[in-house]
Amino acid sequence: MMEVVKACSTFFLYAVTAIFAENAVFGRAMGVSRLVKLVEDSTVDTLTFGGLLCLIQLVAAPLTYSVNLLLTPLSWRNAVRPFLFILCSTVAFFVVLGVLLLVLKEKARRMLAVLPMATFNTAVLGVLLIAATQSFNLVQTMGFALGSGVGYTAAVVVVSEGQRRMRQDMVPGSFKGLPITLIYIGILALAIYGFTGHRISIG
Repeated sequence: MMEVVKACSTFFLYAVTAIFAENAVFGRAMGVSRLVKLVEDSTVDTLTFGGLLCLIQLVAAPLTYSVNLLLTPLSWRNAVRPFLFILCSTVAFFVVLGVLLLVLKEKARRMLAVLPMATFNTAVLGVLLIAATQSFNLVQTMGFALGSGVGYTAAVVVVSEGQRRMRQDMVPGSFKGLPITLIYIGILALAIYGFTGHRISIG
């Protein structure tokens, strides 16, 4: 019983860490270009994208964990790891696609356009590579994968709200659009960086 409680607490600890302290966008700058595209594209539902991203990462996480264990004794593992992890993401893509078509049927058609975007991006690959290089165990990897997906979704929501407010006339014309969005993301990233306990050294 204690082992189950310990595993659950580890899972949620790594999930919360991935959401806030190690946020994929604000802490690691992963998938920023994808995030800007999502914010600009009103046809993509943020929560649908976030849900699919979480599903892909949860399915891919145990696959990449197993592959990483097999690669551990090999001296050339760093060269092939990204390629193999992309293959794991591809497997996760077809698993999630199959589940969507089986469970949601007609309703899944809306999600099919978003699923490739939620699968093949640096946010997914980066999270899986971080988990592998940090030597996380399976529970830690799963928690980190889920938390990163939730954290990425939260980042999209926060940037979308900021984008709505930045459409005001007070923003100079030369800064409107992408420039002010990137500045806003940079300020949020500094705030997250400070939240984790880092300080800017002076002198």
